Amino acid sequence: MINGAHLLLHSADADADRAFLGGVLSFKSVDAGRGWLIFALPPAEIAVHPGDGEFRADLYLMCDDVRAQVKALEAKGVTCSEIETERWGLRTTMTLPSGGRLGLYQPTHPTATGLR
Repeated sequence: MINGAHLLLHSADADADRAFLGGVLSFKSVDAGRGWLIFALPPAEIAVHPGDGEFRADLYLMCDDVRAQVKALEAKGVTCSEIETERWGLRTTMTLPSGGRLGLYQPTHPTATGLR
């Protein structure tokens, strides 16, 4: 039985991005040895979208109020893109210290996060 998922972020500045995940986003972590942190994520879901022939994976963190979350992130010095309205919700991206970007969105569709 599959009991979880493990997401890998490949970063140009792993230490700074780890500090961001723990300090800014307040994700709890365990030390897997030698300072290698593994962060707990909120409940997750997965969707499969049609693509252009290349496999691609995108990470979007979900929230109840994207405008309030962006204000809270900006107060911590995080840069977020303009909030865009999509058919499926409100979305933005936040910039990690490494320059990498994570999506953030407020879904307006039914979510699967409460299913277990």
